[in-house]
Amino acid sequence: MDDLRPAVAEYRAGLEAEIAMLHQLAALAEREREVTGGAALSVLDEISDARDRMMASLVAVESQLQPIRRRLLESIDVIKTLESFQELAALHRTAAALAAQIVTADDHSLASLQEAELARRFASESLGKSETTLAAYRRVVTPPLANATLVNRRG
Repeated sequence: MDDLRPAVAEYRAGLEAEIAMLHQLAALAEREREVTGGAALSVLDEISDARDRMMASLVAVESQLQPIRRRLLESIDVIKTLESFQELAALHRTAAALAAQIVTADDHSLASLQEAELARRFASESLGKSETTLAAYRRVVTPPLANATLVNRRG
C-alpha cells in the first residue's frame, strides 16, 4: 500500500492540473458561445487558437496520467481503502462536470454558427432574387435604346 501513495499523490496533482485547464477551456467555450451569438465573429480565430493550445496541454497531461491510472486501477481494491480515494473521486466528478459544461457551451456555439450560416444563405438567396427582380424592373422602366436611335437619326 505504501508504494501506491506516491502514485495517488501524482495522480491527484495531475487531476488538479487537468481541472485547472478545464476551467480555462470552459471560460473559452463560454466566450466563444457569447461571440457566436453576436456579430463579432472575427474573434473566433483568437479563441480557437487559445483552445487548441489548451487542448494540447490537456492531452499532454492526460497522456502522462494514463500509466498511473492503469496502475491505480490494477490496485483499485487497495486504493478504495485510502482516505484520499474520496478526494480523487470528487476530482473525477469535477472534471466530468467541467467537460459536460464545455460540451454544452460548444453545442450552443455550433447552433449559433449554424443559424448564422442559414441567415447568410437566406440573405444571399434574397439578394439574388432582388437582383433578378431589379433587372426585370429595370427592363420595364427603362425603354430600349433602339427607339432612341430612330430619333437620333432624324434629329
